[in-house]
Amino acid sequence: MSGIRTNGTTPHDPSHDEQLAELPMAQLLRRLSDQASLLVREEVALAKAELAEKGKRAGRGAGMFGGAAVCGLYGVGALVTAAIVALSLAVATWLAALIVAVVLFAIAGIAALAGKKQVEQATPPMPEQTVETVKEDVQWAKSRARTARQH
Repeated sequence: MSGIRTNGTTPHDPSHDEQLAELPMAQLLRRLSDQASLLVREEVALAKAELAEKGKRAGRGAGMFGGAAVCGLYGVGALVTAAIVALSLAVATWLAALIVAVVLFAIAGIAALAGKKQVEQATPPMPEQTVETVKEDVQWAKSRARTARQH
């Protein structure tokens, strides 16, 4: 919960409830409006921070996918070179090209798996902490409303 308190008291403090009961309705509504505005601003700021972090992870994952594609392209080029050399020369040249191609494909596979892991961690971009604090804020508001109705 964001914990909006104007004088540092807890929501279950009886003296705080008595102080609130003595205030005019207009002042209570103004306080409610101010606190609700502050709460919304804080929740929006928290959501922005969480989504920015998820966006960074997605960007890193996309970069790794790009690197995997480049390595895969070089692997295809090396395989083509290996086939050409195998037809025109002795075994040693194409075998060397084939080894290079296998190494490049292995690097591409590792980069692709790492990129996939980064993207999976970033989606869906749900701000979990914000959702939890909003739920807590709603519960707090409900308990305050029940307390106010009893007085």
